[in-house]
Amino acid sequence: MQIDFKHHQSGHCENGVASNLLIYKGINISEPMVFGIGAGLFFVYLPFLKVNFAPGFSFRPMPGVIFNRVAKQLGIKIKRTKFKNPEDAQKALDENLKNNIPTGLQVGVYHLSYFPDEYRFHFNAHNLVVFGKEGDNYLISDPIMGETTTLTSSELERVRFAKGVLAPKGHMYYPIAFPKEINWEKAIRKGIKKTCFFMLAKAPIVGVRGIRTVAKNIRKWPEKIGTKKTNHYLAQLVRMQEEIGTGGGGFRYIYAAFLQEASRELNMPVLFEMSKEMTHVGDLWREFAINASRIFKNRASAGNTYNQLADDLLKIADLEEDFFKRLNKLF
Repeated sequence: MQIDFKHHQSGHCENGVASNLLIYKGINISEPMVFGIGAGLFFVYLPFLKVNFAPGFSFRPMPGVIFNRVAKQLGIKIKRTKFKNPEDAQKALDENLKNNIPTGLQVGVYHLSYFPDEYRFHFNAHNLVVFGKEGDNYLISDPIMGETTTLTSSELERVRFAKGVLAPKGHMYYPIAFPKEINWEKAIRKGIKKTCFFMLAKAPIVGVRGIRTVAKNIRKWPEKIGTKKTNHYLAQLVRMQEEIGTGGGGFRYIYAAFLQEASRELNMPVLFEMSKEMTHVGDLWREFAINASRIFKNRASAGNTYNQLADDLLKIADLEEDFFKRLNKLF
């Protein structure tokens, strides 16, 4: 039992799943276009939510939000289901496969057997597609992997019902209805406006203000909570930025690619030029991650200090604030 499903590798799991499922249904939409229309570029600092004994940092909206936004803007209906027990979840998935419906799943990362050990964290917002079953093995299209893979029924059950924050509860989803015609220009414009709204939000923990709040705290943490705990917090920030959900630099690169596509769709060359700026900001996020990792791994030179990290973040926040203010004015 195998569906003729094309696997395309992507930089981020939810973008990739959305793009792959829609391409299967004949809607030619790239990962960057999913990300841009779905307003996936985001930042929030959650000091009151502890993940692995450190504050929560997120460079993405809540799981499912990007695909939901894309579906809304394009006029597509998505069916989502969660389950109380694994038996019902497996039965529903098997029924979909019998009906040739490739199905998106939200899963936990920690017990994914095909993931390298260094990428297994207690993170329950990963996304993949199941597109078939051979004996006891489910055929898996995980968009961040180069090739398709498999999970046994027990392995899949374990990740579908992972415990902890954002427990997936067997969550499965797939598109079920499509419009006769898609207004791509309208969808792109709305996606850009929503991204600008969130990145320029007035709340001190969201968008560029949230980035500034983290920068201020990095200066305070060493004296307030000690070096050891500060380094643990920095490791958490870097992990969320670069290892879980692509995050800081990676998301900026994807958004730059979206702006390039949008410049062609809307015939706005200025967006192509602005995409180069966003790529530069992505480079700065990557440099921040490298410098932060040197500090918490005790490999930093004398010039790499907590204050320097804070300065680097403030520079990023200033550039992003200016960028999104200008982008917002265009729409």
